[in-house]
Amino acid sequence: MYLAPTEFLASPEAMQRVWTLSDAIEYTRWLATHHYENFHVVSFLLPKRLHQDFYNVYAFCRWADDLGDEIGNTEESLRLLKWWRGELRAMYESGAARHPVFVALKDTSAQYKLPRELFDDLITAFERDQAITRYNNFEELFDYCRYSANPVGRLVLALCGYQDAERQALSDATCTALQLANHWQDVTVDLLKDRVYLPLDAMERHGYPLKALLERRFDARFREAMKEAVAVARDLFRKGLPLAGMVDRRLAIDLELFSRGGLKVLEKIEEQDYNVLRARPAISKIERVGLLLGAVTRRAFSRQSIARAA
Repeated sequence: MYLAPTEFLASPEAMQRVWTLSDAIEYTRWLATHHYENFHVVSFLLPKRLHQDFYNVYAFCRWADDLGDEIGNTEESLRLLKWWRGELRAMYESGAARHPVFVALKDTSAQYKLPRELFDDLITAFERDQAITRYNNFEELFDYCRYSANPVGRLVLALCGYQDAERQALSDATCTALQLANHWQDVTVDLLKDRVYLPLDAMERHGYPLKALLERRFDARFREAMKEAVAVARDLFRKGLPLAGMVDRRLAIDLELFSRGGLKVLEKIEEQDYNVLRARPAISKIERVGLLLGAVTRRAFSRQSIARAA
């Protein structure tokens, strides 16, 4: 039986075990397929040859995330994130890999030439979460997303054979938008961790004090602040949408599904009059099916149009 990160850390047997490549691969696959997410880590559209590589990258992200969010002690989280960064450095600099995630990730990172900086940036984001719980403006929030969200999109592109600046910029817009949509969806969840991602100056512009947010007071002032935040995220989604037309068809459907899903979250926020303090906006299973069918249809129509034009 395999263990989730916090259980793994508490098990001397797991921490001292010598992992073979086959066992490490089984572990990352298990980790990636036994955790809830808004969307599956690997969709049925993704080429089968890439599945394990996605599991390996996901496992790294999942471990870093849990070291930052599930330990319950800031000093211990920072210590463990430093250890995690050291394991990453060892894998890249000397090829040493003891932890199953790095045993599995080693070949993936080499085969696809995945930049170490992208993994380093993700660790930096989780370190920041331990110290920074407020953001003065959208610029500071965008900078946070540059570490917490954008590296994931660039890793996905790299696994699929794309590492050019144009596609990366479009991916960055989409990933930042997804991060923002998630924050606007989870305002009350983040408050439980004493984290506020809605920029302070946006609340100030609409006369809504931080104290009111901490007390979970919904009024016209909060509505206007959230309306502004939703508009910022929607604009970023629209900037990133052209990326789906610049990649392989199967990846294009996945990318469009993520973007349309994020836009749907923003729509849900609007439908409940921006009151995310009362209830968390969520996408139903039927709506998810609709998003998938819509993405498939749009991509198929786009390809047909290109073929006719040629």
